[in-house]
Amino acid sequence: MSDPGSDTGASDQRRKSDGDPLQLGPVERGAGQRIFLVRHGQTALNAAGALRGRLDPELDATGLREALALGGSIGRSGLRLMVTSPLRRAAETAAHIAAIAGLEVEFDERLIDRDYGSWAGKPKAELIARWGSLDSAPDVEPAAEVFARAMAAFLDTAGRFRSGSAALVTHDAVLQLLLPAIDPRLEQDQVIAQATGCFNIIEAKTDGWCVSQVNVCPSLPSPGSGV
Repeated sequence: MSDPGSDTGASDQRRKSDGDPLQLGPVERGAGQRIFLVRHGQTALNAAGALRGRLDPELDATGLREALALGGSIGRSGLRLMVTSPLRRAAETAAHIAAIAGLEVEFDERLIDRDYGSWAGKPKAELIARWGSLDSAPDVEPAAEVFARAMAAFLDTAGRFRSGSAALVTHDAVLQLLLPAIDPRLEQDQVIAQATGCFNIIEAKTDGWCVSQVNVCPSLPSPGSGV
């Protein structure tokens, strides 16, 4: 494995969130099946360290370059499905990948960012300083709910193809819950780094899912190059 961090088998998949274990059923896997879990490109709110949640900023100049880099990196990897969160930052990222792959973009509300309620747009550090953690703050969507909907989207996508690859574009709050649940070899109690414009590779093995690469950031094109 590369970078920090990669199996859930055909048996139940579990993730402890807010102290309660969640179980989701198995999904059949095909030989060579691969799923890219992608974080969208950067926005001005990302650059400012502010919580995004259901706010809908567009990609900034760096985010656009990250989306172009993702298209060049995984758009030619035999994608069969391109599924994304409906928020603009994710949809714009997915569009650049889909353009290279020759696919239509599909939207799945279950991949949307965590809802931070009245804290959206405010510095993450401010919320943590006041409440101790994101999970303790009022108005914030429970992590268990985020996980349940996102894992359902992952399993549904995985069940729609038997060979080749699919890509899901979503948000760091979603990915940090999904990755250790998909592959328990990842550290359950540590934050898994997810840079803007990164991807993670999930592969089907005979004994379950394996996160084979984490937080991979393709080289960015030169500003103004358009490629």
